[in-house]
Amino acid sequence: MSADTLDLSRLRRFPDIEAPNLVAVDASDRLILDEAADAVASAAPGTVVVINDHYGALTLGAIGLHGASDVRVHVDMLTGERALDTNAEDSGLAGTYRHLSLVPELVDGARVVLVQLPRGLDALEEIAQLIAAHAHPDVVVIAGGRVKHMSRGMNDVLGRSFSSVTATLGRQKSRALVATGPTASDAVYPKKVVDDERGLWIVAHGAAFAGPQVDVGSRYLLTFLDTMGPTASTAIDLGCGTGVLATELASARPDLTVTAIDASDAAVRSTTATLEANHLAGRVAVVREDGLGERAAGSADLIVCNPPFHVGATLAPDAALRMIRGAARVLTDGGELWTVFNSRLAHAGALRRMVGPTEIMGDNGTFTVTRTVRPARKAAR
Repeated sequence: MSADTLDLSRLRRFPDIEAPNLVAVDASDRLILDEAADAVASAAPGTVVVINDHYGALTLGAIGLHGASDVRVHVDMLTGERALDTNAEDSGLAGTYRHLSLVPELVDGARVVLVQLPRGLDALEEIAQLIAAHAHPDVVVIAGGRVKHMSRGMNDVLGRSFSSVTATLGRQKSRALVATGPTASDAVYPKKVVDDERGLWIVAHGAAFAGPQVDVGSRYLLTFLDTMGPTASTAIDLGCGTGVLATELASARPDLTVTAIDASDAAVRSTTATLEANHLAGRVAVVREDGLGERAAGSADLIVCNPPFHVGATLAPDAALRMIRGAARVLTDGGELWTVFNSRLAHAGALRRMVGPTEIMGDNGTFTVTRTVRPARKAAR
C-alpha cells in the first residue's frame, strides 16, 4: 500500500485486540473524512489536527486522501497510537504526522480539527475547551461517531465552547457535528475532587475512567488493602486509571516500591496529578505501557487490578484475559494478584487456569474480589 493508493479497508487494529466483531475503520471515519475533504485540502501545512483517532483512519485519510501535511495527532490509547504507526508504515506515510498529548501545543493555531467523538461527555468537553482556547479563531471542528453512541448532550457540550454547532445528514448509522466560532469558557480540566470517605484527592482528565471519584469496584477492592501481599516489596497497579489504587498502596506502605501502568495518556497524566495532589510525587513510577509486556518476568510481588471488560462499547473479555496472562508472567513465585470484577464474569476460572490457586475474598453481589497466588516455577532442566 502506498500514499497514492491508500485503501482504508486494509488498516488493522494490531497491536490492539483483533476479532471479527471489532473493526479498524468504521462508517464514521469515512463520513468525517468526506465532510472535511475541502477544508483539509485547502489547509496550510501544520494546521490540521486529529484527535481521538482510533487506529489511524482519520490521520492517514487526511494525509493520503486529502493532502494534509505535518498533521498533529492525539490518540489516548497507546494501542491505538501504535496501530496508527504500524498502518502508516505499511501505507508509506510514516513521518507525516506528530503525536502529542492533549495539551495546548496540540491545537495551537489549528484551522481544521477532526475528532472521533469520545463516549464520555467529560472527555469531549476537555477537547472542546482546549480547541476553543488555543486554535485559530476560524477553526472548523468536524466531530463524528456512530449514531447509537451519540447524544444530545454532545451538541450541548460543543455549544458551550463554540457559537455554532450543526449536524450533518446521517449516513450508514453515523453522523458528524460541525463546530465553528470558538468562544471563551472557564477551563475546568483536569478536575480535582476530594473523596471524604478515604481522605484522598483525585485528579482526572476528561477521558480518565470513572472521573474524579473512586469507582465502586476499586472502592470495594480497597477494603482488602490491609491484607494484600503483606511481605511484598514491589507492587504494580495495572490499569491505574486515576491512580487511586497506586496512591493508597504508596500511602499505606511507605516501604513498598509501586509502579502504576496504563495504556491511556489521560490515565497516566491523571495518576501523576493524583499523586502530586496527595503529596506522593516521586513515590510511584507512572508509565504508559500496553499491559505488562514491557515488565520483566518475576519482577513484582504484588499486582492489583480492576480490569476492563469492554473495548469501547463492545464486550471484550480478552482485554482482561491479556492482563491476567501478563500478571502470571510478571509475578514472583508466591506473588499475589488481587482483582475486582463484575460478579457475572467468569474471571475466577481464568485466574486459576492462567495464574494459580485463586480464593474469592469477597462478593457483595455486584463485584467479586479475588486473591491469586503465583505458584513456584518449575526449575529448568
